[in-house]
Amino acid sequence: MAGAALSVRNLTKKFAAGGATVTAVDDVSFDVAGGEFFTMLGPSGCGKTTTLRVIAGLEQATSGRILQDGRDFMAMPPQRRNIGMVFQSYALFPHLTIFENVAYGLRLRALDVREANRRIAAILALLQLEPYRERHPAELSGGQQQRVSIARALVYEPSMLLLDEPLANLDAKLRLLMREEIRALQRRLGITTLYVTHDQEEATAVSDRLAVFDHGRLIQLGTPEEIYTQPQSLFVADFIGRANFLPARLANPVTGAGGAVLGSGASVRPARRMRLPANEMARLAGADDGIVMIRPEHLVLDAIAGDIACRVLRMQLLGGLIRYTVECAALPDPVQVETTRPLPGIGEGTGAWLTIPPADAVLYHR
Repeated sequence: MAGAALSVRNLTKKFAAGGATVTAVDDVSFDVAGGEFFTMLGPSGCGKTTTLRVIAGLEQATSGRILQDGRDFMAMPPQRRNIGMVFQSYALFPHLTIFENVAYGLRLRALDVREANRRIAAILALLQLEPYRERHPAELSGGQQQRVSIARALVYEPSMLLLDEPLANLDAKLRLLMREEIRALQRRLGITTLYVTHDQEEATAVSDRLAVFDHGRLIQLGTPEEIYTQPQSLFVADFIGRANFLPARLANPVTGAGGAVLGSGASVRPARRMRLPANEMARLAGADDGIVMIRPEHLVLDAIAGDIACRVLRMQLLGGLIRYTVECAALPDPVQVETTRPLPGIGEGTGAWLTIPPADAVLYHR
């Protein structure tokens, strides 16, 4: 990426564990543009936090390169990398006031007192923490403590902000509020931000781009829309949002063109086709040589007509949507359909018809 603020090249990190070697990060490469909100997303143990810690200088890479604005980041000690780091645990000093917590790092750097006080006042005002400056961390809510942690990271005026699962300790409602605050703050400051989370909804809501990790490897890189609508593997399709996977036989096994036939005999011609990654070939069973992926909100469920006969097993009201779980005699697993309102004539135990819109389906094939 031209003009990248951060370039990670072939980054590998190995640990010794019980006489064996564990590869936590496996040949990872990506670029982050200046001012971009870039999120590393994946399940626990996938390598995303280790990658962030290597960038921060808290872990030493086994091999690879990290460049910031063309400078060799790995040749610099952590204190010279000019980054702000926000941890999941807040890591505040309980015996210090909010003002003193934010000031701590500046005092270690022996910054001029007048300049330090100016920066502290500005960041406390920006994060709406000024009324709490003389309180101690235990006197604040979880969201306010996380703001203090962010203020302490930003008061250095860093060139890059790193956040490691910053909202994991907050309740669901506060997490939603804080993620919007973090995104709004990042946009206002225009600071390059690397964010780590296992929460796919959180990641897609705040990010300019996502890097999806699994088993130490970067599996897919793209905008939230690209990754949601064009997942390059079954793992990504399943991890980002909800997905139905329907076994299929290709109309043309050589090219994958011409669509596929489902077990019900229904034909579907997905608008997008992708080769199945080698490590996911085991998902194909028997004579099947393809898998059709369709999101629950894209399926059409009708009481009168459609492509596949089915029966409704379960109807769930989930806030702003309704989830129907249906079974089809010719499909091995139940299928989920999501709508924003109840469907006329369809309820638990009723028969219905399922239709797969080709424009919204993805065919994975050998």
